[in-house]
Amino acid sequence: MDIYGLIGKNLSHSFSAEYFNTKFKANKINANYKLFPIDNIEKIIEIVSSNKNLKGLNITIPYKESVIPFVNDIDKLGQEIGAINTIKIQNNKLLGYNTDAIGFEKLLLSTKAFKSKKALVLGYGGASKAVCYTLNELKIEYQKVSRTIHSDSILWEQITREIIKKYEIIINTTPLGMSPNTESFPLIPYDSICRNHLVIDLVYNPVRSIFLELAFKKGAKITNGLSMLYAQADAAWKIWNK
Repeated sequence: MDIYGLIGKNLSHSFSAEYFNTKFKANKINANYKLFPIDNIEKIIEIVSSNKNLKGLNITIPYKESVIPFVNDIDKLGQEIGAINTIKIQNNKLLGYNTDAIGFEKLLLSTKAFKSKKALVLGYGGASKAVCYTLNELKIEYQKVSRTIHSDSILWEQITREIIKKYEIIINTTPLGMSPNTESFPLIPYDSICRNHLVIDLVYNPVRSIFLELAFKKGAKITNGLSMLYAQADAAWKIWNK
């Protein structure tokens, strides 16, 4: 039986195993998808060596960047983004790919509410890199927000009402609000959000986070990251089988 799996720190929120194992059962595929929660990315070596039938892995928070030194090669998209979320294991080599950008592009295009708007990207990790790559490709101006000082971002405390009004797409790429920590949410001036805003949360569990709920109450169009999850998972499956 072929094995696939997800590597991350806290995986209690993940729908990936349910999604893939349902897919395997429906299509009579002799495979199993497992969760591999680890507290150190170096443990990926042990996971690969102890699972001889392991064919592919998905990578989630917080390892999309730190996993890169452990792969033998990275596709062009992963190199350009600087983060990977999919690994194909072939001929004892680990090949890295980024399917997050594919998933986010499909999510954004499906909203049909992004045109002529600027984006505020909350977060500076691997998911943020994939989102910003997609925004660049779609020629959408954006501003990144980080907890620490970077030349290309502003700090959370620098988000003013004026900034919220200027950037009518707001994208949460952080794990704030993700199960089991559902009471957390990005601290931004929600009172400046209006019906012109499109608010996207890459968190999909819960289906409607506090972040989305607060934006919805201000009249914004909202969407979670579930469609992105499915799109990037389908892209990963194609990679594993090509």
